[in-house]
Amino acid sequence: MLSTVARRLSAASLTAAALVAPLLMAPTAHADSRETLLLLTVSGSENTWIRGIALQCPATSQGHHPRAAEACAALDEAGGDFDTLPGDPHLCPLIHDPVTVTAEGTYNGDTVDWQRTYPNACAMEAAAGPLFAF
Repeated sequence: MLSTVARRLSAASLTAAALVAPLLMAPTAHADSRETLLLLTVSGSENTWIRGIALQCPATSQGHHPRAAEACAALDEAGGDFDTLPGDPHLCPLIHDPVTVTAEGTYNGDTVDWQRTYPNACAMEAAAGPLFAF
């Protein structure tokens, strides 16, 4: 029998996937092979919570990511390498409250399936900058 947390996480994941799936699969009249369309998620320690958002680059006014232009610029600066994002380097407290981030979809036409766990939200912001700032 699934625990309450597992059921809620499963429901949240399914809801996020249902909301974003049409964006990831729907062909558009202007789509090309170098399009960037990503589902980004952030989840708390032991998956106690999860949130997700779609990011389309180049950023459009119809997008949902609150810092889409900055996130797209950071991705471009890193050449699509999520491990070398420019981030927002700053000092963070040594608090163990892990957050896990994922990116799935395409970057400039290349398939993306990336995940990283940071010791806390501050460390995530320092390393990933605006990408997961939602």
